[in-house]
Amino acid sequence: MAAAAIAIARIRNLFAVAMLTSLYSLLSACMFMVMDAVDVAMTEASVGAGITTVLLLAALALTRSREQPVSRARTVRALLVTGLTGAALLYATLDMPHFNQPDTPVHQHPLRAHYLETSVDEIGVPNVVTSVLASYRGYDTLGEVTVVFTAGIAVIMLLGARRRRR
Repeated sequence: MAAAAIAIARIRNLFAVAMLTSLYSLLSACMFMVMDAVDVAMTEASVGAGITTVLLLAALALTRSREQPVSRARTVRALLVTGLTGAALLYATLDMPHFNQPDTPVHQHPLRAHYLETSVDEIGVPNVVTSVLASYRGYDTLGEVTVVFTAGIAVIMLLGARRRRR
């Protein structure tokens, strides 16, 4: 994954970058699968490696395949903004509870015990996270899929309108 990330930052051919981004997402999905987060792996594979790649290739079909040169000052500003954003995100993680601490809010919530004890009997899925996302929170997941689908349709409509103006 690190090699793919470095290659994405170094390569100037946008088709290769789109393909490497898809590879990175697929490797992320495999990593989530190894970590027993099947639902996250499926989402990453379908959205990250699938839909995002299609959208990148569609955008690439409407633009040039080579990145235009960028001034050094603009590169430094972008690097500065990226560094500041990363620092802010790292600072925000300081307020998070330590991993695997038994006194965190997520471990104290009364629904936690209910889901762990009854989800296999109620839903029939051995993975509790999958049963929560696919069944107990099924309407949330359906809403998220609707938002992603609507965004995809809007992008296709915008790209089609741009093509007609040419």
